[in-house]
Amino acid sequence: MAKQHLTFTLNGSPVEVLVDPRELLIHVLREQLGQTGSHIGCDTSHCGACTVDMNGQSVKSCTVLAVQAEGARVLTVEGLAGPAGLHPLQEGFMQEHGLQCGYCTPGMLMRAYRLLQDNPNPTEEQIRGGLAGNICRCTGYQNIVKAVQYAAKKIAAAQGE
Repeated sequence: MAKQHLTFTLNGSPVEVLVDPRELLIHVLREQLGQTGSHIGCDTSHCGACTVDMNGQSVKSCTVLAVQAEGARVLTVEGLAGPAGLHPLQEGFMQEHGLQCGYCTPGMLMRAYRLLQDNPNPTEEQIRGGLAGNICRCTGYQNIVKAVQYAAKKIAAAQGE
């Protein structure tokens, strides 16, 4: 099967790769583009460890064909931090002890990022509902919820709200 030329924006920078038409986005991100933050957890979209932001939506990159990213804007956990330092979500996970083994953390961070983009001031129930597609086997979720609340408050304070 002939490889296809694929161009998209990854963490704010244009990228070009050759992909097999059946290749999954998670494999292109990790193996060709060196973005290994997103993890392969289940290959069935149940765990959410592979979650990235694509064109303003959370997607599980283990079930997205790479060719579907043609022309897209893709943000991975590597793209969250900026010149000023950690993203408030990353800081929140650190300050509120929102991780243990860390395997689910990149997917949790990316899903929480989209959640806060769509709802900057979520309730605890909305946070839990918004993260329901991402599984953590270690933490019990309470500190993950606290981390998202921390980030929401920090982002609101930075915006003068």
